[in-house]
Amino acid sequence: MFKVTRTGKLLLHAANLTVIVFILLPLVAVFIASIQSEKSLQADTRRVLPAEVTFDNFTVILTKGQQRGRIFEQATYLPENIKSFYAAFLNSTIVAVSVTALTLLFGSLSAYTIARLRFRWTLFLLQANIVARFVPVIVLMIPLYIVMRSLGQLNSLSGVILAETGFLLPYAILILAPYFDSIPSELEEAARIDGCTRLGAFVRIVLPLATPALAACGVIMFIVSWHELLIPLILNARPDFMTLPVVIASLVGDVFVFFNLMMAICLLALAPTVVLVALLQRYIVEGLSAGAVKG
Repeated sequence: MFKVTRTGKLLLHAANLTVIVFILLPLVAVFIASIQSEKSLQADTRRVLPAEVTFDNFTVILTKGQQRGRIFEQATYLPENIKSFYAAFLNSTIVAVSVTALTLLFGSLSAYTIARLRFRWTLFLLQANIVARFVPVIVLMIPLYIVMRSLGQLNSLSGVILAETGFLLPYAILILAPYFDSIPSELEEAARIDGCTRLGAFVRIVLPLATPALAACGVIMFIVSWHELLIPLILNARPDFMTLPVVIASLVGDVFVFFNLMMAICLLALAPTVVLVALLQRYIVEGLSAGAVKG
């Protein structure tokens, strides 16, 4: 057994600390920018700590511009999409929850098929899933737009949900298939002897045992769909169906760029995913690691 020396442990801790700082540093920059005025933010770009601290950015966003606060009281222009914050938050929630549920439903069935039914086409399905991820999403946007237009799904949340589910389904299969394969098949066989069908054994035996993998996969699918920008931006042109990433992108205009408002909305948009990861952290780690080595 390889023994780690004290120096090795210190180097590992230093490496971990470096990675953590590297990950958190952009979030710190976002937070610092969100509590400043645009004038203070642009005055000295090299300043690390803000010259003044204000929460007027959050006030303007949460009140939809009705309460401007001190830093916006003299402003002659505010982006109209600020008023769409709550609607965009609701749209993002509907899309993320729906995409997560559909991806887990169809992904678990496909992953179970790959793990248990040893046919040639199941192996081909898994390989096709891997190959499909090599294609950049931006290349598929024009075909996707044409298909959604022919289906009448433009400017609708259902079109965004359908498209994102299709793009994320291969990821769900790749995450769940190894975990299902690590569950002993003898448990299902015992249930089938007692009278369960294959579907019944899958629902009553496999799914409860795969709770960590389902939780990990669900969190990943929720985070990716919550922060997805390209698909909602391409498929929706009406403000009624904007999601939070689209609202953030719309703050970059030809004349005005509201960096402070962008950073504030970014923090508000990060809150649900941070809370979700914090609540399900144990399941995420267990789910992603348990299927890596088959028992």
